[in-house]
Amino acid sequence: MTADIALTLAILIGSLVLFVTEVIRMDLVALLVLGILAVTGLATPTEALSGFGNPAVVTVWAMFILSEGLTRTGIASLLGRQVMRIAGRREAALIVVIMLTSGGLSFFMNNIGVAALMLPVVIEISRRTEVSPSRLLMPMAFGTLLGGLTTLFGTPANLLVSVALDQAGHVPFGLFDYMPVGLGAVAAGVVFIVVFSRWLLPAAGPATLSPQRSQRALRQRYGLQDRIFSLRLPPTSALAGMALGDIHIEAAAGLTIIALERNGKIETLPSRRHRLQGGDKLLVQGRLDHFEDTRRWSELAVATEIVPPQDLPGATMPLLEATIAPDSNLISTLVGETNLRGRFGADVLAIARAGNVRRKNLGRIALREGDRLLLQGTAAAIAALKDSNDFQDVGEPGAEALQDSWDPVPDLFMTRVPAAPAFDGMSLVGSRTADIFGLCVVARLDGNGDDDGERGMPDDPQVLHGGERLLIRGHNLELNILRGLCELVVDESISPNLNVFDADRIATVEATLAPRSELVGQSVADINFRERFGLEFAGIWRAGSVLLDDLDHQTIEFGDAFVLLGPRQKLVLLNTESDLLVLTPISPDVTDTSRAPIAAAIMLGVVASVLSGWMPISIAAISGVTLMVVSGCLSMEQAYRAIDWRAVVLIAGMLPLGIAMQESGAAQYLASLAMDALGDSGPWTVIIGLYVVTAASTMIIPTVALVVLMSPIALSACAELGIAPQTAMMGIAMAASASFTSPISHPANVLIMGPGGYRFSDYIKLGGPLTIIVFIVVMLLLPIFWPLQPA
Repeated sequence: MTADIALTLAILIGSLVLFVTEVIRMDLVALLVLGILAVTGLATPTEALSGFGNPAVVTVWAMFILSEGLTRTGIASLLGRQVMRIAGRREAALIVVIMLTSGGLSFFMNNIGVAALMLPVVIEISRRTEVSPSRLLMPMAFGTLLGGLTTLFGTPANLLVSVALDQAGHVPFGLFDYMPVGLGAVAAGVVFIVVFSRWLLPAAGPATLSPQRSQRALRQRYGLQDRIFSLRLPPTSALAGMALGDIHIEAAAGLTIIALERNGKIETLPSRRHRLQGGDKLLVQGRLDHFEDTRRWSELAVATEIVPPQDLPGATMPLLEATIAPDSNLISTLVGETNLRGRFGADVLAIARAGNVRRKNLGRIALREGDRLLLQGTAAAIAALKDSNDFQDVGEPGAEALQDSWDPVPDLFMTRVPAAPAFDGMSLVGSRTADIFGLCVVARLDGNGDDDGERGMPDDPQVLHGGERLLIRGHNLELNILRGLCELVVDESISPNLNVFDADRIATVEATLAPRSELVGQSVADINFRERFGLEFAGIWRAGSVLLDDLDHQTIEFGDAFVLLGPRQKLVLLNTESDLLVLTPISPDVTDTSRAPIAAAIMLGVVASVLSGWMPISIAAISGVTLMVVSGCLSMEQAYRAIDWRAVVLIAGMLPLGIAMQESGAAQYLASLAMDALGDSGPWTVIIGLYVVTAASTMIIPTVALVVLMSPIALSACAELGIAPQTAMMGIAMAASASFTSPISHPANVLIMGPGGYRFSDYIKLGGPLTIIVFIVVMLLLPIFWPLQPA
């Protein structure tokens, strides 16, 4: 083994580890590989950048745009919906038609786009026929993957295999060379799923929704119906005159304010700037027990009394200032995770940053270099903070400095814990309500009221006990809000006026992320559905279970389904939102099909020019894209957005590794190892071994990266066997594209996970046997249509 081979294999293994662990995103891994190959000299700068001009890469992004053109002009949707009408209501017939339709569209469209197009269509069929989506969505996704096996641009793997043959000096695959073997796989896959899906697919997925029951059933599916109650403000409420956003009821108690009733008039999803009045009724959605937990803190506020500091036993605990040092270990750490009380005997009361002062919800703020903290600490806290490398400029601010920098300065209050069982065991530290309202428990005292009973700043494990006294630091306004929350009257029976769902004032929709959504990986709070769409985010369906609590801090991922609620006119606008796929639209999205004949003609022209040999597929695809834009089938902005740039960069970045494997001898080295293990058994054993390794690797390695890595190994193995490589390369393409065994094997599998209510094991139950079936069919058809030929 030469040094170049060893270095190439190290890069290969490192990239595979990064792909599997997902420490960094896949396209970034590809760029990292590209850079390392160029720096180490394993690839020249021209070779390192050659992937971006590779015909396969050009064809891939062009096909994304052509697929988008077919979708936006309505031709694909029109074809899909018309074909669906012949299926009737029987599950077996529905599966056949859905799989053949999605597979047929995948002949000439990117299969990710087909899956995104067919998803709402299949959901609508599920509602009309009352067949569970879990029985139809996985066959649909697998149908798109099977259909992609049949043509040159059905899937990027097919293109990459053909280009690898061409670059190695062999005859590449033509447009329909995949079809004989691919159609056999499609036929076998459809028959297998129709016969065995009744036992292998989950019978109960998300609720089947008829048009009349869809809204109620959707709320029941997510458990929203059981989590709705009303709150009434007393006539003299302390909350009167305050804005909804200032009372923190949503953040502290996890409630969503759905509607407000005042004098018989209803306002749905009232603005956070809306000011409350005595007698208002609020319709809220959330957990009543969480609201009661918040009210227990509110009852503490009722008994508070502001007292001059000199009269309080906590007066010996000074206010401190400290700045986060440049090399502090606390940088990027949430305040709630710093444990400053345990380490230094201090609590954070406020944070000054860039001229702004934050006093509420401090536990969820990540510290930055230069943050100035206002702290409440023990007498020893100053020395401890000064000795720490995490802080600088530690000291006690004077009265004038407090007023200038921190006004209003929080006051000290004394309160007595009510002597009730509900308060025994409440935690002093880590309370979400206390954090959101900016309250800090300074000290605990014995219940007899004597000053010498003071126990000082409490530690985390300590809990409250009925009758004892507390010293609390906070702002009087926040305590007034807590008092107002304590006064709210709970009514679990909703008045007819507030029944906004049955009155059709508010509706719900279920949605999922579109394949190229920019919202993936963002938290619900960061997306801010209320400000962005005028809607409330009410729940997530993930891996077969519903998430309803602490939604603001949940991250939205591909495969999640989620429910949004709001006025119908706002929900209708989601139909045109490019980041979302609406599964249960309020009204159908009407597509302008006037340019559908033009789009169809352009696509047929692309196919014809390739078949006739007039133009290579990359040039034909670019020409088709140009005509799509010029003819108005889609705009340039829509064309750019249609491209999955992550896939393009992934392919372009990994192609130089394939070149390095060939030129360094690493591919021949790995092929020789395979030959040593399998070569004596004949060429078909080697081809079967390559197929099995490729198929198994689809569970953990992106398909396009896998093809780039396996192609040079297969080419070298065929050279050692003295046979033409087309047979083995056809097997590699089929194995890589038949990604059925995992939700992460292909984006189409991820897309259906939430809407279908699937678990990881569901993909193995149906996809595992299907992978074996496809393997058997491919191995039977390869000798017929692609027999071994001497090199």
